Amino acid sequence: MTNKRCGWCSDDPIYIAYHDHEWGKPNRNEQHLFEMLCLEGQQAGLSWITVLKKRECYREHFFNHSIQHIADFTDEDLAEKCKDAGLIRHIGKLKAIRDNAIAWQNMQSQGIDMVNWLWDFVEQTVQVNAVPDYKLAPAQTEVSLKLSKTLKKNGFKFVGPTTIYAFMQAVGMVNDHENHCAFR
Repeated sequence: MTNKRCGWCSDDPIYIAYHDHEWGKPNRNEQHLFEMLCLEGQQAGLSWITVLKKRECYREHFFNHSIQHIADFTDEDLAEKCKDAGLIRHIGKLKAIRDNAIAWQNMQSQGIDMVNWLWDFVEQTVQVNAVPDYKLAPAQTEVSLKLSKTLKKNGFKFVGPTTIYAFMQAVGMVNDHENHCAFR
């Protein structure tokens, strides 16, 4: 017997692994939070499976490196990366990863612990929602709107309220697994 999953999870093994082992699970690892913040921005206008299938290439080019290293990428470095079909070849999205690394560092230089700062938006507690059907889950909330505005004010890019809500779901700040889901 197979486990019952959320309705959005297809039968693609990458999607199943993401759903079963990552999505909605609380994560407080700084590098992972940064990666997911940026990957959610890469999704803008695309399906999440597109990003997941390119994730390893993103890790090779960006997320296997320190945030400091990413912040040091030049426009020329990013233009070169834009040639790799393993990435979403949108120079604005690739520059956003670098810009987000710079913004992240700028906040840290003010003495902000980014992990705690992000989790403070949900009062350090996973928000568990009753979701009878994934189509009924919100696309954004007051909290994602507030976090989005604050990130933008601090120089982050591709962090609209819908993107931020997806980020919050991805890193387990919000648990929107459907009520019947075995992974809830």
